[in-house]
Amino acid sequence: MADGALARKMTTFRMRNWMAGTACGLVLAVSACTPVVKSHGYVPQPEALAEIVPGQDTRGSVERKIGRPGMSGVFSKDGWFYVGTTVEHLTYHEPKVVDREIVAIAFNEQDLVVSVNRYGFEDGKVIDLVTRKTPTHGRELTALQQILGNLGIFSTENFLLDQ
Repeated sequence: MADGALARKMTTFRMRNWMAGTACGLVLAVSACTPVVKSHGYVPQPEALAEIVPGQDTRGSVERKIGRPGMSGVFSKDGWFYVGTTVEHLTYHEPKVVDREIVAIAFNEQDLVVSVNRYGFEDGKVIDLVTRKTPTHGRELTALQQILGNLGIFSTENFLLDQ
């Protein structure tokens, strides 16, 4: 009788361990699918942008109200650009830009604000500046297709020297 009770306890113990291990595995699997979201850059809040009045505010007053931008005009100093980007990264996938917001503030020659514009993904097309891939034209062949494709196109005459 003691052997039967011991066997039941061992079976119950094994079953609990199996269930606990399975539960831990499921928790790990589900947590691995959770995306990592990162925000880069700075875009002022709409309330802060509402305080900027075109024709009245200057470059200095804009700097005091919302701070200096991350970048300014490349070819001229007529504009300030505040850029904010949200990137989502799932396990084993390339990072994906899910949101980008740009605030452009234009100034005239007297350093007065001319316009304040806000842009997002819906206002333009996505341009991938760094692709890390060189585009190739034509068909992409596997190594096996390349090897088998060369069979039969070479003959012994091609390898013999002219005499």
